[in-house]
Amino acid sequence: MSFSELGNLMCFPFDSITSGELTDAHDYLITSTAKLFIEGGRNWLPLIVVETGPDQYQVIGNDFVYAVAEAAELEEVWCIVADNSPEIKALVQALCRESIPKTNLSTASRDEIKLALDYLIKQPNTPLKGVNLSIAVTRIEDAPRQYWSSLQPITSLGCRITAGKKLKALEQVFYLTPEPLPDVITDRKLLESFTVNQLKSIAKERGMKGTSSLSKPRLVERLMEEE
Repeated sequence: MSFSELGNLMCFPFDSITSGELTDAHDYLITSTAKLFIEGGRNWLPLIVVETGPDQYQVIGNDFVYAVAEAAELEEVWCIVADNSPEIKALVQALCRESIPKTNLSTASRDEIKLALDYLIKQPNTPLKGVNLSIAVTRIEDAPRQYWSSLQPITSLGCRITAGKKLKALEQVFYLTPEPLPDVITDRKLLESFTVNQLKSIAKERGMKGTSSLSKPRLVERLMEEE
């Protein structure tokens, strides 16, 4: 492939192209759309492809168009050749609405968290029905999420997002890039995210005495005081 092909609209033989991921569209939609092609018809919505070998291409966007072209038995299809990189593939699939772009919850702003949760809550048959958007956004924003290695801590924030389907739904829009924990933890919010047993282990590691019978609030206070 020459650089001059990148981003250009080009016509390729259909048999030189393979589908990347099969569309989940119903066969009715595929066959009915294929019938709309008349003699000499063309796919006015091009396939987005990458080169996989000499004169060989793979679809990375508009898989429905590929399925329709196959059903219509087109000999040639119009395509746009894209750069073969994970970043471009993610962008193309998001633009084609074949994947959901994800937000880094470790660093997301309040507005980004709000938009992502609002999207999930407004989906048909969402398991997040009943979740108060404002409360959930505030509690997630205020949590020490920069250290989270999973979304599990959200279930302890009291925002009606529990383990199971609700937590699984969040994985559609969020991912994490956690920072390493500080060598000495004194941040209240981070300490409050640990269990009593975890706090006692931290106290023991620091060589603190008389902490075995302390309640969680007192453990947090002692650990915050420790230099």
